[in-house]
Amino acid sequence: MTPTPQNRITPTLDLGQLRPDCGNCFALCCTAFGFTRSADFAIDKPAGTPCRNLGQDFSCTIHDRLRPRGFSGCTVFDCFGAGQAVSQRLFGGISWRDNPDSQHVMFAAFKSMRQLHEMLWHLAEAQARTFDSYAAEDAKELAGRIDAIAGGTVPGLLSCDIEGLHGEVRGTLMEISEEVRAAYFADGGGHLDPDLQPGADLMGANLRQRRLCGADLRGAYLIGADLRGADLAGVDLLGADLRDARLDGADLSAALFLTQPQLNSAMGSSATVLPPRLSPPSHWLVG
Repeated sequence: MTPTPQNRITPTLDLGQLRPDCGNCFALCCTAFGFTRSADFAIDKPAGTPCRNLGQDFSCTIHDRLRPRGFSGCTVFDCFGAGQAVSQRLFGGISWRDNPDSQHVMFAAFKSMRQLHEMLWHLAEAQARTFDSYAAEDAKELAGRIDAIAGGTVPGLLSCDIEGLHGEVRGTLMEISEEVRAAYFADGGGHLDPDLQPGADLMGANLRQRRLCGADLRGAYLIGADLRGADLAGVDLLGADLRDARLDGADLSAALFLTQPQLNSAMGSSATVLPPRLSPPSHWLVG
């Protein structure tokens, strides 16, 4: 039985603001970031330049063929709603094409905004998952500070101490993770396997049908791991690399700090059980 927090605090932030709305973005993910030719990208693209597949209306001209054309890395990316926040609110709906002088600042703002929005996503979950009302209040206060920066001005956004905020958020998430995972151990369901540690090299590991409840797999390398049918309730997956991990039939409904980009990089199906805030990637359903 999955433990349930007794003193939940409902996050004040609307998670809808942290979901991408590509129709209201100036394709910032296709311009601000660079990538090198690899298994994830078919070409080299310098940061700050438009992708060759970008249309004049800011849409992707090969959106429905990204994976077969060698751009699977694009299907993994999620901006956590930073694109529309920067495009529409910070820059008033005036694109970098209409105002080329804004490119450098707009792309820099997008990179910072995405990091802030990802922090807010995790803090919203932390508030909802903790058993400790004081920890929830601390997470809420930190989220409020970050939200104020994200909702402020461009100069304020670009001058904020991103690394310092990352450190604060990391500490808060680790504290709440330890508390939530401890409930699974107290219930007799925690997993004590010494191989299941933060940052563990579990590439290609056979974890099929395993009950991993309460394990701490922050930053673990689960590339190509077989997690089919596994129970990941209370498993901390913050920053875990799930590229090509096999999740068919796995129960991730109560996993901690799982994000859409992680799912987008993995392999699963309609039999994979997900938290309600996340969605199965389109390539799972097609596959």
